[in-house]
Amino acid sequence: MPMLPVVPEVQSHVLAEFDCLDPLLSALRLDSGRLKCTCLAVSRKWLALGTSAGGLHLIQREGWKQRLILTHKEGSITQVSCCPHDEDFIAVATSQGLVVVWELQLERRGRPERVSVSWEHRGQTVTSLCWDTAALRVFAGDKGGKVSFLRAGSSKLGKGSVFVIFPVQTITTVDSRVVQMGYLDGRLLVSSLSRCYLCDTEKEKFWRVGNKERDGEYGACFFPLSRGVTAGQPPLLYCARPGSRVWEASFSGEVLSTHQFKQLLAVPPVSLISYRSEPHYNPAQKSSQSIAFPRLLYMEDQNLLTWTNSAIYVFTPQSGQVLLWTEVKDVVEIAVYRNELFCLHGDGHLSHLSLLSVERCVDRLLRREAWPLAATVCVMFQHAIAPSRARKSIPIDRLDHLRSQLSVTTHLDLIGQLEEVVAKLEPLDSASSSRRSSISSHESFNVLDCGIYRVISRRGSQSDEETSSLVSQSMLEEERLKEFSFVQEEEEEEQGSEHDPQSGGGLEVTEPSGNHQFHLPLSFRPKHSRIALQAVRDSVSSFVKKTTEKINTLQMNSDLWPRPPDPKEGVHGHAEAVATTVPFPEDVDHEECLDQANAETDLQDLITATEKGLSQIQDPLVLLDPACLKETLQEWIPVLERVLGPELDLGLRKQSPAGEGHPGVEETEDAANNCPEDVQSEIPSSSPEEPTKDGQVEGRRGEDSPQQNRGQEDQREAQDHHRPDKASTEENLRVWSPKPLPPDLQAHLTQLATLYLELGYFGDPVVQKERGVVGVNVFLRRFFFLLDQDRVRRMCLLSYGDQPEVHTSFMEAMLELTQSSKVVEVIQKGDLLKSLRCLRELQPWSAPMLLAHLHRLYEKHGELAVRSFSQFYPTILPSDITAMANNSHFLAYLDNLVQSRAEEQRLSFLGSLLQPETVRQDWLELALTHDAPQQSDTLTTDGQPRWHSHFFSWGYGRLLSLLIRLPADLASKQKMAETCRSHGYWTGYVHLCCELQRRTEAFSTICRLDDMSLLEEPSGMVPQTMDEWKMLLQLSQQCSNSRPSDPTPSSAPTPSLAPTPSLALASNGTSPSLTNGGSAADHIQTEVTPENLVLRLARAVGPDRALGALQEVGMQSDMELGPHSTLVCELLRMAEKRQRWVMDDARDYDTRNQGLLYQGL
Repeated sequence: MPMLPVVPEVQSHVLAEFDCLDPLLSALRLDSGRLKCTCLAVSRKWLALGTSAGGLHLIQREGWKQRLILTHKEGSITQVSCCPHDEDFIAVATSQGLVVVWELQLERRGRPERVSVSWEHRGQTVTSLCWDTAALRVFAGDKGGKVSFLRAGSSKLGKGSVFVIFPVQTITTVDSRVVQMGYLDGRLLVSSLSRCYLCDTEKEKFWRVGNKERDGEYGACFFPLSRGVTAGQPPLLYCARPGSRVWEASFSGEVLSTHQFKQLLAVPPVSLISYRSEPHYNPAQKSSQSIAFPRLLYMEDQNLLTWTNSAIYVFTPQSGQVLLWTEVKDVVEIAVYRNELFCLHGDGHLSHLSLLSVERCVDRLLRREAWPLAATVCVMFQHAIAPSRARKSIPIDRLDHLRSQLSVTTHLDLIGQLEEVVAKLEPLDSASSSRRSSISSHESFNVLDCGIYRVISRRGSQSDEETSSLVSQSMLEEERLKEFSFVQEEEEEEQGSEHDPQSGGGLEVTEPSGNHQFHLPLSFRPKHSRIALQAVRDSVSSFVKKTTEKINTLQMNSDLWPRPPDPKEGVHGHAEAVATTVPFPEDVDHEECLDQANAETDLQDLITATEKGLSQIQDPLVLLDPACLKETLQEWIPVLERVLGPELDLGLRKQSPAGEGHPGVEETEDAANNCPEDVQSEIPSSSPEEPTKDGQVEGRRGEDSPQQNRGQEDQREAQDHHRPDKASTEENLRVWSPKPLPPDLQAHLTQLATLYLELGYFGDPVVQKERGVVGVNVFLRRFFFLLDQDRVRRMCLLSYGDQPEVHTSFMEAMLELTQSSKVVEVIQKGDLLKSLRCLRELQPWSAPMLLAHLHRLYEKHGELAVRSFSQFYPTILPSDITAMANNSHFLAYLDNLVQSRAEEQRLSFLGSLLQPETVRQDWLELALTHDAPQQSDTLTTDGQPRWHSHFFSWGYGRLLSLLIRLPADLASKQKMAETCRSHGYWTGYVHLCCELQRRTEAFSTICRLDDMSLLEEPSGMVPQTMDEWKMLLQLSQQCSNSRPSDPTPSSAPTPSLAPTPSLALASNGTSPSLTNGGSAADHIQTEVTPENLVLRLARAVGPDRALGALQEVGMQSDMELGPHSTLVCELLRMAEKRQRWVMDDARDYDTRNQGLLYQGL
């Protein structure tokens, strides 16, 4: 047996097949060629199978027993769906368009009944069925795009309810065939061939999800957020897009981001663990996959499932990763229940798969005694078997038993590889395992809500003795802690009595409650909010009291406080501070107690106001009324300002406020209260002038290398104080909360503060100053620690684009938050490639955090770094780069981003980046003004095209050609044409004139550019009628007459680039000079002259008609054809005559053959 490959560590899950459903299909006779399974659905209790003969088989999943078969004479079964909240109801659709709702009545031992029937889709194939999650209502969508719903009566609601016939209602008709539908919390999601629609079934409102269309089968589904930090948030939508992309949208239909899985799928597939074949893994099978996901299904553990006819894919969209993809052949349909998959294949057979972690898969294989398959999985996925956490389900003794079950004759190599895996196993922690084993062997226990194992001991058992020993041991340890705390209190009291006889106080020691088993203090037990606030107050009071005592001790010790040689103003101020602090400690303690009481009251007021505000905005009448919503938020804002406003910075905030001039004594004391003890001892050891001087030195150092001096807190303060940013001098930036907040309160404050900032209830700046209302930038800097970073990022770009100081403050805050990241050290070393590699390893990315690191890279490397930022799309959007980089660097980024796509996708991709559409004109003007020819080289003094000026090279020509080809409205196209004309981009101007049907202007421009290639497709414009040819002849004659006397400036610069290898502009920019071996004949043939136009027309319509057109415009007398042109015309005449003779001969030949045929008959 060859060596088994080892699967990489990132693969933690597998798809496994433990059951074979072939005997079930054989018993149902669904394995024959005449009768086969056409659709399926699954629930907790049932597996429903629809057949081609119109039968619906209901299989009880427990024991795989057939319970019912429901027959339909209206055609084969095309769709089936089980009611999610009542398994007694099943909906069925037939091939003739009939939709039936069955009530099984198994609980009452009755016969199944059709409780609702709909012929709304008669003659159409029903492509999707979907149940309401709360009511007995079924939604149906068909091939024609019609979406309807029907209600089901039920005998459970009363005797008369079964006789009530509910009308079938048509909800809407979408533009194409319905591919998939989903329903959740009152909203219906419909995915058609071209786009997705969201319907509020209560308010009967519809809106589209996203703006871009697609063409093909692409699924969509709801994604409930029920786990982790996202629990309780509104559900998300996921809509499939072309090229292995998936849109993530909010519950209101707004597209939040696009997940690109094309490159993430460039990994080898994980083998299906099945009894049918041995697992395999090919590390060399790596290629990106551009897939259309025909359906999307939600799975438990926040996973997303989709499939094609050859593979199954499972994604974790919240992290943007591929959990696994496995090759499974000929998959037609999949039904999901929790982590179980039931797959219907094209040949009609079924497979039952389970999505499991590797250790759970091995455990189930061992239980089923599939020894070789279990050993193979252990060897291939040894990274998941080796860690100690796997010992809970796969202990070492089970693996030893597995090894003993393998045959030495047939699995010798496998045994050797398994022994190597067993040698690498990490043992489970011995202490915890022995304790668990003692509990499980001697005692019964239950787990409390807080996570404690409550042991119920049996009297006289060994565990009872262990419990008593643990109790006595814990009591001894507690007594030692008490003695230690009391000794520490006495020492502090003695030390404090030397300077403050009334300030000595000890720690309060609370006796453990008798109800706590083992008498162990449980710090993690949830406490009442008032008790928690009391504990916070006591801890803050103790900290402030100890710090004050230490400062007083240092101030009274003359040895540790050297006096400066010359007394100044700062010395007197400090002496006054000492005089007011030392003699009256009881006043300080009294004020501290009052402050603590006020802080507790303020925090309770903030909690009350926040809960009131949240309850009000959840009311639809308030949420949908801007005036009421504004009033609600403005009532809450003053409480937030009072409780968490800037006045709390004194003594509680990590970053000291940036004051004007020299720092005062109060600032020094507050800094001492917040610094560690080793830093506190250094504060009073220098004169009052030295901190200011040192701060200035640190500030200058921060300006020289700002990335090297942000690691420590005092250096950041100095740098912020001396940074020449207007926003920094107006309001201090606070990225950390000034006081500890409960997590639920923090979340509620974040919701309200971010909403207030997004809605922009700040008013006019003049009114703000008069009323004392803070502006948006001040609010952002003051309460950044409460804001949702990603929403603030989008808000800065969309709502406050005209206020750059808002984005500046946001970036300053993000730079501060990410300062401790290890990536910053790599960026500081200046290696761009290594920095980008570190950033790629941070996936999944948080857009604000990633944007801060990219900002550092841009400051370090400039344009070189910006060109590499395209790899972070779509996490980082062009709008982010616009706000970060200057215009020329942004163009380089945009050009690289567009060129990174395949050539056939670039135009549509560039169109998707236009958000909003107005940036198209801005990008066009940027591309026309950077790395472009000078206007004096492309335009004459009167604004007309210079001769051959369209041959100049434009640095962003590829981007320009895509921009002008994008679809747009008439006004935008006209504005783009004028912009191209004013900058001398003539190829784009001709193309836009052609689209706008301004053909006269286009032909005039071509004549002035004097290039016959512009009259050829695809880059040029071909005359379509004889009138256009006549007009072109007249324009060429006018341009030929005016070209020698074309007014040009005497100091016109010589173009730096030759237009073509054979032509270059002369110094005056009007007449050509021949270079690089170009011949005069080649040059003459490319000129737009009447003679060349006549030759071109003669080739199209014949020489006689061409000369006739020349005569009609009155130019035959003024122009004589040259020898070359005359010869061409004669050759064309001869060719025309010869062609006419050939056609006549062919006609005579056919006539003679027909005559002979008639004579023969």
